[in-house]
Amino acid sequence: MATGTLLATAACSSGDDGAAAGSETAAAVAERPLAARATTPSVGASPSAGTGESSGAAPSPAATLSATGARNALITAADIEDDWVQVKDPQTWRDKLLIGQVDTAQFLTGKAEAADCQRLIDALYDETLLGTPPGASALNGFQEGDSRLLYQVAAYQKAPLDKAMDWLKKLPDTCDQFTLTGGDSGDRTVQVVETSLPDEGDARQGLTVTVKGTSNGDPVTLTLDVAVVRVGDDAITITNGGLDGADEDTTESAVEQGTERLKEVRAGRTPTPTPSDLD
Repeated sequence: MATGTLLATAACSSGDDGAAAGSETAAAVAERPLAARATTPSVGASPSAGTGESSGAAPSPAATLSATGARNALITAADIEDDWVQVKDPQTWRDKLLIGQVDTAQFLTGKAEAADCQRLIDALYDETLLGTPPGASALNGFQEGDSRLLYQVAAYQKAPLDKAMDWLKKLPDTCDQFTLTGGDSGDRTVQVVETSLPDEGDARQGLTVTVKGTSNGDPVTLTLDVAVVRVGDDAITITNGGLDGADEDTTESAVEQGTERLKEVRAGRTPTPTPSDLD
């Protein structure tokens, strides 16, 4: 695999460990813990705890997403179709193109705007776009060629979650283009643009982030689709892309299928298994 993809190759769940490992470039990959991975099991959803969006039941403020519920809400490769393969240990994925410091000299208001852009880069690197979830969380990772998709479901608290969503919404204006310096990749040009998402959940935000730089002396462009959907006090976060670009249709499928699964869980039901769940 070409150096610089956001998601470093992990072994596929199908058991084809050798093929997956052989596609990665060691210079672009290093292990790191996923901060959002740690979970605290909480009270499971009950039929009376739905949001009312899919079941008609009144939401219960006392209900929280359980660890089992978070796992049940995850999508599978069958939900995004094409040739995606679910992989093991996606929490080890990372990309060195995202390591660096934002050049504050480019910003009219200096450190204030630069801090938002630095937060974005750091959050893309460690997959904490909404912060570290205080409640249950679960994630799946998928691979298709040189593209990677990381999908996370987590429980948050309302005020911090709303604040994080507001922060994401202003990034296309605050961080439309900036320079990232340092690290092993030299200066890189980063662009952030807003993208539309399917009308799912209570709130949503889509971004496309491109990072243009060099890897092993060759010019590269890392393209990432970012999608965040809030359902009550829970949220799904998707990062999809690589050096070959990002497939918008895949991102939209993940949003549509994933939101429905999360709503089912919040309504106290177990989502109908997709084909790959039964393998």
